[in-house]
Amino acid sequence: MSATPASAIPKTAGNPRSRVVIASLVGTSIEFYDFYVYATAAVLVFPTLFFPNEDPTASQLSSFVTFALAFFARPVGSIIFGHFGDRVGRKATLVASLLVMGTATFLIGCLPTFASIGIWAPVLLAVMRFAQGVGLGGEWSGAALLATENAPKGKRGVFGSMPQLGAPIGFLLANGLFIAINAAMPAGADGTPNPEFQAWGWRIPFLLSAVLVIIGLYVRFRLVESTVFRGVQESGTVAKVPLGRVFRTSWKAVVIGTFGMVATYVLFYFMTTFTLSYGTTGAEAGPLVPKPGLGYTRGEFLTLLMIGVVFFGIFTPIAGILADRFGRRRTLIPTTIGIALFGLTFQFWFAASTGPITVVTFLVVGLSLMGLTFGPMGALLPELFPTNVRYTGSAIAYNVASILGASLAPTIALALWKPDGNIFLVGLYLTIAAVVTLVALLFVRETKSAGLDDADRSGEPDAAPAEVRA
Repeated sequence: MSATPASAIPKTAGNPRSRVVIASLVGTSIEFYDFYVYATAAVLVFPTLFFPNEDPTASQLSSFVTFALAFFARPVGSIIFGHFGDRVGRKATLVASLLVMGTATFLIGCLPTFASIGIWAPVLLAVMRFAQGVGLGGEWSGAALLATENAPKGKRGVFGSMPQLGAPIGFLLANGLFIAINAAMPAGADGTPNPEFQAWGWRIPFLLSAVLVIIGLYVRFRLVESTVFRGVQESGTVAKVPLGRVFRTSWKAVVIGTFGMVATYVLFYFMTTFTLSYGTTGAEAGPLVPKPGLGYTRGEFLTLLMIGVVFFGIFTPIAGILADRFGRRRTLIPTTIGIALFGLTFQFWFAASTGPITVVTFLVVGLSLMGLTFGPMGALLPELFPTNVRYTGSAIAYNVASILGASLAPTIALALWKPDGNIFLVGLYLTIAAVVTLVALLFVRETKSAGLDDADRSGEPDAAPAEVRA
């Protein structure tokens, strides 16, 4: 995977460039690593280990309910950590969010199962998953602010793309680890899970997350507070209640930022979750396969998907560079139009695939678009808000967008996936989401050349000019 080398990023006042990049990147890497690890475990082991007294379908649904808990906990985390991030400071809040998230992930790997403690096992799993969501709710915004508020002039786009690289890195780490574990503990010929994997192998990815957490904490403890936030502290303009202030003075930015991220989330979960489901579902319909797909094994399709994710990683910093050179809007608007057109090709390209080359080409195009839309968001969302509510505002927009775009996408995709295997309506849903995002982007003012303190002086940085400019 390609990324902007640290040597190419100028040093920042107070925080060396390498420290800013690592500190902003590691938390989001854990965030997406956790998503894939938990999603895989929710399918492979949690139904039988934590919900064994229900029928198989009910066990799977119960497992997915705990998975969804994190999405609804994230706005809670955005409010909690946003409050302290805007009141106390970015550094302390970044450390706290990483501790909450990392501790919960590690403890899931230590949980006793239903066979050991009965009903308390799924209860504790749900509590840990909710705690993960709370930590995640404050993690992205803090990492994005760390990157953008420490960025040199004219480099906020590329700096802001560094936390975004956590998505492809987390995917590659998590799925690469599961492929290695599956190779060491293969399932039976009839698909029966390996007893060692069921007993303890599934715990390894959760426990290993502690390594990333330790690295992240070490780097974040060595940070100094950003200059722009210190300026707010010294001027006495720290918001007493950031949540109330952000909705009083910057509610337009919250709305625009939220809907400006919807297509990004829908595309992300379609390209990683839906394509995996469709690609690994049997090619022929029957009593056990009500909706036909491409018929790849999970290992085969994951390999193809990981190739596509490499391009996600390549285009994320490229998008940051483009956003610095041409502007946020001029990068995101054409990309969003591309996403809308891409959605119309699902049935005629992906569903009609005749071989792995066609499949991987589809994945490369979709995930390249994902990098182009995701990369600039690390700079754009923080730039919409004044410094004294930037943590809270950007966190709420980002996490509410995750509920609207991510939590609903898998369910909607399943409903739109026709019994004969037709997925045109699935792609059309992505196109509609892209149109919603495109409308929001038309009302975003260009922030490429504006200083972060310009938002502090203007009071309502979200207001678009009377004449919408491209």
